[in-house]
Amino acid sequence: MGTPGYENEFNITVHETRLNQPLLRKNPTVYFVNSMSDLFHEGISDEFLDRVFSVITATPHHTYQILTKRAERLPEYFKTRVCPDNVWLGVSVEDRKYGVRRIDYLRKVKSKIRFLSIEPLLEDVGKMDLNGIHWVIVGGESGPKARPMKIEWVNNIQQQCDDTDVAFFFKQWGGWGADGVKRNKSANGRILRGQTWDAYPQAADQQL
Repeated sequence: MGTPGYENEFNITVHETRLNQPLLRKNPTVYFVNSMSDLFHEGISDEFLDRVFSVITATPHHTYQILTKRAERLPEYFKTRVCPDNVWLGVSVEDRKYGVRRIDYLRKVKSKIRFLSIEPLLEDVGKMDLNGIHWVIVGGESGPKARPMKIEWVNNIQQQCDDTDVAFFFKQWGGWGADGVKRNKSANGRILRGQTWDAYPQAADQQL
């Protein structure tokens, strides 16, 4: 993409010099860790993860949102470690076959905030067990090859969140609108049933 730091494209690359950046920032900041990668990728060693979480522990004034698809590694890593209170730990749940099963792995970790990123939502995920989950984000796929998201899929998730008192955040329709028409995602917006859904987990109110 021509951006410094991406010379290896999407091959795993560890940027040691960036580890201490949060230590230098005094203002409370929300970091979405590894937005273009996965901190729990099998190519990342436990030793390097320890260094990452050491910085997180040393900066309690920051909030770190960590999202992974390698959910099976979460309970194994945290079996002998404590997840810091300023970490929001989440898993991707894009479908039933691969996504929904990640929720059980996440639930095994004692974390102050556990969240699901159901984006892109690719099908009806059916009934989910939201016990121990604090926040659910839903969004459609974007980009030239985006697949459509149906409103009934979103309604199903929103209703489950409402029934279990889980904060629900609707991020976007993506490349397909609620009317089933493909257009620029900015034109499709993020209105669901006439309103925006911007809930955050209650325990996070004072962190943001």
